[in-house]
Amino acid sequence: MTANAVLSPIATAAGRRSDLIGALSTGEAGDVGTVIDIFDTLRPAAPDFSAALDIAFGCAPEGHGVLIGTGEPMFDSRLAAAVGAPHFLVAAGEQDHLQLQQVSGQLVRVGRAPRGIAVIDGAPAGSALDAEGTAVPFVNLDKVDDAEPGTPVVGPEVFERNLLIQARAAKAHIVLPEGDDDRILQAAHQLLEKKVCDLTILGEPAAMAARGKELGLDLSGATLTDPTVGDDLERFAEDFAELRKAKGITLDEARETMKDISYYATMMIHEGMADGMVSGAAHTTAHTIKPSFQIIKTVPEASIVSSIFLMVMDGVLWAFGDCAVNPDPTPAQLAEIAVVSAKTAARFGIDPKVAMLSYSTGSSGAGAGVEAVAEAVTVAQENAPGLSIDGPLQFDAAVVESVGAKKMPGSAVAGQATVFVFPDLNCGNITYKAVQRTADALAVGPILQGLNKPVNDLSRGATVPDIVNTVAITAIQAGN
Repeated sequence: MTANAVLSPIATAAGRRSDLIGALSTGEAGDVGTVIDIFDTLRPAAPDFSAALDIAFGCAPEGHGVLIGTGEPMFDSRLAAAVGAPHFLVAAGEQDHLQLQQVSGQLVRVGRAPRGIAVIDGAPAGSALDAEGTAVPFVNLDKVDDAEPGTPVVGPEVFERNLLIQARAAKAHIVLPEGDDDRILQAAHQLLEKKVCDLTILGEPAAMAARGKELGLDLSGATLTDPTVGDDLERFAEDFAELRKAKGITLDEARETMKDISYYATMMIHEGMADGMVSGAAHTTAHTIKPSFQIIKTVPEASIVSSIFLMVMDGVLWAFGDCAVNPDPTPAQLAEIAVVSAKTAARFGIDPKVAMLSYSTGSSGAGAGVEAVAEAVTVAQENAPGLSIDGPLQFDAAVVESVGAKKMPGSAVAGQATVFVFPDLNCGNITYKAVQRTADALAVGPILQGLNKPVNDLSRGATVPDIVNTVAITAIQAGN
């Protein structure tokens, strides 16, 4: 259970944390249930939002309790919003009035007005503080846990947390072919520690184990496999030669091919020894996904493999496609990308409203690019009549309600889009990186779609958290 309320002790109350805990714990403030002080877990380290989330989500084991936050109002306000709990400031008396005014005003300006203000030494019920024109009420300390909860605001950390929970439930087995990369080993340590999935890591086992020890990692829960030796190598070669005999592949050529880690790992999936693969930290996209075209192949309804990125900001969850695979899709391919992206987005909690993007909205502009997008919209609507899809749409018309109403009146998508399909790879790749770097967005992906089994590619600049998230996504895909 999550906290019923998050309290921020500020001004002189920040130095009276023990008094606040005492008032809440001894019943002076009424029965507020479990009281947890976030400092008990987080200090002496600087506040970590993900760690604070874990505390907040487990704050009320009996369904009734309050969390005393860090005392940093912006941090505590965001934490409260993430778990859907009301946020209260706590002061110590009249001497804190000026600081209450300043802090409340700051929170109001960013759209996070506190639910109320409690005072340790008591305050008259019904009085209020004027903060930037917004009345913030004073409340009795024993009433803080009675406030109505809000709707949780899903941001990057909450999304990642939910992702790991979903992946854990999928009970998948993922193969990581690049065991000679420190980032892979570090991500594997975290995945195993959090029991996200079973792992096989390809490389020289002794070297991986030694490097893991040097880095202070525990890889004992993973299967470390040398892809250059063993009976599987010959069996994989024989099966690959059979799969590709129509292309004239000989057994000797298949043996040579199986020395490639991407082919070996993909054959593991084909043979049922793993449910999915994540690679690309040290290899190109083509090197990662080419074997899947030859071995795993696409689902019957897919003519191409495409990708989406999940773009996560506070209270905003979007899907961008295709930003990683197809350089210049045809109208028919764009339509297919739109339909499959909507399905993938829905799998990860997005209500798909698909905007087919262009430099023109509706019929306001002309040109080959606009016409191609318009054709793609028609094809997609025919192929998925129940899907909310519209275009051509400019980005502002897709996301800003007032602009969408003006430029595309009557559209069920304009101003409300959640899935964005770019006309080509150039536009898509530039835009997702621009949003990621300038809007402090978590970009999860690329998530490949259209394959019979999940294979996902990493950027060669991938961070350890990127790898953890991609493995979690792959596990979820494998479990669905």
